[in-house]
Order: sequence, then structure tokens, then C-alpha cells
Amino acid sequence: MKVDRARCHYPYAMRRRLLLVLPVVLVLSVLAAWWIPRNSTTLEPLAPEPAEAAAPIAAPDPPARVSETVQVQPRETLLTLLRRLELDGRSAHALVLRLKEAGLKPREIRARDLVELERDAAGAIVALNYAPSAWQRFEGLVVDGEWRAQRVDVQPEVRVEVREGRIERSLWDAVESGAVDAQTILDLVAIFESDFDFASDTQPGDRFRLLVESHYADGDFVEVGRILAARYEAGEDRLTGVAFEVDGRLNYYGPEGESLKKTFLRSPLQFTRISSGYTHRRPHPVLGGVRPHLAIDYAAPTGTPVWAVADATVEFAGRKGGNGIQVLLRHRSGYKTYYNHLSRVARGIRPGVRVQQKSVIGYVGSTGLSTGPHLDYRVSIDGRFVNPLSERFLPGDPVPGARRAEFAVHAQRLIAQLDATAEPATSAASSSAVPIER
Repeated sequence: MKVDRARCHYPYAMRRRLLLVLPVVLVLSVLAAWWIPRNSTTLEPLAPEPAEAAAPIAAPDPPARVSETVQVQPRETLLTLLRRLELDGRSAHALVLRLKEAGLKPREIRARDLVELERDAAGAIVALNYAPSAWQRFEGLVVDGEWRAQRVDVQPEVRVEVREGRIERSLWDAVESGAVDAQTILDLVAIFESDFDFASDTQPGDRFRLLVESHYADGDFVEVGRILAARYEAGEDRLTGVAFEVDGRLNYYGPEGESLKKTFLRSPLQFTRISSGYTHRRPHPVLGGVRPHLAIDYAAPTGTPVWAVADATVEFAGRKGGNGIQVLLRHRSGYKTYYNHLSRVARGIRPGVRVQQKSVIGYVGSTGLSTGPHLDYRVSIDGRFVNPLSERFLPGDPVPGARRAEFAVHAQRLIAQLDATAEPATSAASSSAVPIER
């Protein structure tokens, strides 16, 4: 049998190849084990991405309160107002009690006054504000289910401002235009009433200019306070007055320190209109013919108060023939004043009674020989009638000599402010106050 030698040598050849390859593989394995740890980077497992933080859920806003302003009705009390607004009886009584404890006088609440309320989301009243004036208000508030109240006093902000006006028909034009209020006009008249008769001398085209203390509350204008300086121009005449305190009393003086207050007022009435002047030749409206009229007639409604033009003693009060109801006053230095055609004499006016300047002594009427309501006013000195509008009466006391220098500086400063060429001041005026010099 013939044996194939090549096939017999196959296992031997294979073993020989394996013996040659195996050392190489071992060497490469050793090299690889040594090389890879020194030159490779171990990969860390990927951390999971952080989840985005959820936005916190905002708490809902508390329910908004609703404001409401109501008006007090005629014959309505604070309690009935609260009941009308559906505040339960117990709460209404509690709120009124707390407001009274804070100083509110419920009886002083008037029709058309305004009350501010706040209601919660359920419609219940939880707050109340009431201001009886610009300078005071009362606040009520529910705290822990109970009403509490307090009084808040508002301090006025004082601003020095210039107010001015021009006469078209009367001084009331300035009131109607809103330049000043009625009380300021009366104060203006009081400053110059001894030198100027606003009842007879006022003419269209006259002008006035005032330096005043204006009072503001929370930035809103409320009222005019004191007049610091005043000027009134009537044609060629110019009157100037400056406020100055002497012995704790506010007086008005001219630029040189002379008193603007005279012993006699120029008019026995607050300014109105004049109907007949002083003359020795006037047709008499009742008796006819030309007769002397030694008086000034002031047309005014029946019942208008008539005041004494100076300190005096009552010499006569009653009916006096054609003069109707008359009051006759006796003054110092031989002066007498007569007030005729009155509708009645004021209470307490009788012979021998002492009266002061501006005391009401009677009321305008049309008694005696009169064609309509008016006051017939006369002045005599030592038995001789004189023209009340042209008579030069004794002046009051001037600024004391020891304070003349102080007054001169004070007057110069205020008059300079009065004469400033700026437009009339508004709410935007400076808030700095000019105090009255003492």
C-alpha cells in the first residue's frame, strides 16, 4: 500500500507554524497590555442631564377692593347712611361709636357731604373716610373683624401768592372770576375802608393786587388766608397797605407807617351801590322842589345791617318825623352821625348805650319820607352838617416810633413782592411762606 508522504507531514507542518506564530502573538499581547493603560482615557459614564426646575406657581392676588363715594342725603344721619349702604346694624352702630370716640360729631354731618368707602370682593364695607373739612378727616377700618377709627389732622401748606383783579361792575367780579373768594374781598375792603368808600367810589377799571398766604392741603388749594400786603388803584389814586403786628394784634399801615384805620369809617354799610350824593340842591323825590340834601343815600335791600362808623354813645333811637326810624350817635370831638329811614332799630340800641365801631345799630328800610329802601346817612360837627365823603377824620395810631426801622425793612420787602411782575400765582407758586414780622 502506497502512503502519501505529503498528507503524512501536514500535522507536523501545522505545529511548526503555530510554534512560530505563538511567540509573536504573546509578545504583541504583552505590549498592548502595557501601552493601552498609559495612553488611553477611561470614559466615565454619562451623568443624566438635570431636569429643569419647575417654576413655582404664583399665589393668586388678594381680591382687589372697590372704592365708592356716596353723598349724604337730606335729613340723613351717619347711621341711616350706613344702613342704606347695607352695613348690618351691629357693625353700623360699632363704626359710629368708634368715630365718635375719635372726635367726630355725627350731628355736624350735613346733606351733600361726601363719604368715601371701600368694599371687599364680597361687597362688604371694610373702610370709611369722612372729611368734615380740608384740615381734618376721620378714617374707619375693619381690623380682625372689628371696626377701628382715628382722626387725621392735615397741616396746611402755606404759600405766598399774588392775587389780582380788575373791576368791571363791582368788586364781586373778582369773586365770580375765581381770582379771590368773598371773604378776601371783605378783608380788602376792611383794610382801606377808612380812606375809600367802596360803596360809592368804586368805578369800572379800578384794579387791586394782593399778596396773600394761600393754604393748600395735600397739594390742592383750599383757601386764602391773611393778606400780607394790598394795593387798590382807582384812577390816579393808589392805596397801599402792609400787615404788621403790634402788641399781638395785626394792623395795616401805609408804606410810611401811618395807620390805615381812622376813627371814622367811610361808609356805614358794607359796599353796595350809592343812589344819591351830598348836595345843597337836589329835587326832593317826595315833597318836590329843589331842597338841600345834606346826606349820602345808600340804596340797599330792606334788612341790610347798618353799623356805627365809629365808637359812640346812642343819643336817640326811634321815629323822627320824615326821617322815619332814626338812630343818632354822639362821637368825640363834636361829631354826630345820623342813620335815617331804618326798617327797625337793632336789639339793645337805646339812648345812653355805648357802641363800638362796626356794631350793628339798625337795618335798612323805607320809613318816613322815602320812595324805596335805602339808608340816609349824615354827619355833623358842632351842629354843622358836613360831606361824609370828603371830611378828613382823625387817623389812628401809627407804628410805634421804637419799631419804625423794623417796619421800614418789613414793608419794603413785602411791597417788592407785591410789585413783582410775574403772572398771578397759581397752584404752581412757590410754597415758601413769608411770615408777618413781629
